[in-house]
Amino acid sequence: MTSDDSRDDVPGTTPFLRTARVLRVTEETCDVWSDGAVAAVAFAPTVPVPRTERVSPGHLVAIAGRDAGPDVVVWRWYDAVVLGEEADGSVRLWEPAHGEVLARRRPGCRRLDPGVRAYTSAGLPGADWWVASAVGAGDVAPSVDLEEVAEFYASNDLWTAALG
Repeated sequence: MTSDDSRDDVPGTTPFLRTARVLRVTEETCDVWSDGAVAAVAFAPTVPVPRTERVSPGHLVAIAGRDAGPDVVVWRWYDAVVLGEEADGSVRLWEPAHGEVLARRRPGCRRLDPGVRAYTSAGLPGADWWVASAVGAGDVAPSVDLEEVAEFYASNDLWTAALG
């Protein structure tokens, strides 16, 4: 895991969040690549089931943790293909489980050329779908909306359910 000193153990505070790339998935855990190593991480109870139909190799996940207790997967970004940009600035994407979707670009997400793979998510306030960033090389941390995930969990009082 990681030794970032932004973790804390104070109830009611936001846990440390980091990203990892999914390699394998079962209903209870997924193997991820992060910090140069493979690790098995359990899903938080807040991640809907069936998980093997919702999370796939190539997806990006947000992992939450505190010093006391195991890390858990709390969010997933799909790995989608950019089909093009619409006149209103939205981005048309193809994602294997959902087909074609229209997404709003997250602030800071640069223009994405057709054919580029991009990390997308559904469920955060403000749009049905969001596109966060292009899928990059394995050694480059993707620029995704971790702060918005943390705020979503905090504003919906989900941290206790996620972390036990």
